[in-house]
Amino acid sequence: MTDPSFLDHPPLTQRVNAYDEAHLGLYLRLLVADEEGADWREVVAVLFEIDPVREPVRAKAVHDRHLARARWMTEAGFQHLLQPRLQ
Repeated sequence: MTDPSFLDHPPLTQRVNAYDEAHLGLYLRLLVADEEGADWREVVAVLFEIDPVREPVRAKAVHDRHLARARWMTEAGFQHLLQPRLQ
């Protein structure tokens, strides 16, 4: 993973937040892996460096929560990136 600092629960806000911006690359990789039908266990091991055998519940939750946020970015969040920033 490019940036090992991730939360188990990405912050869920109605707008793109600093965490989202810092993890755009991760979100893209999750979306590509999902589109290609990659096994979530392999994805979580590579992108998050979590062993899905030793921590199956956490690994699945981290993967699913980040993938859901990545999908939100494609549906709504990206619009916020196109708007002017508030100072």
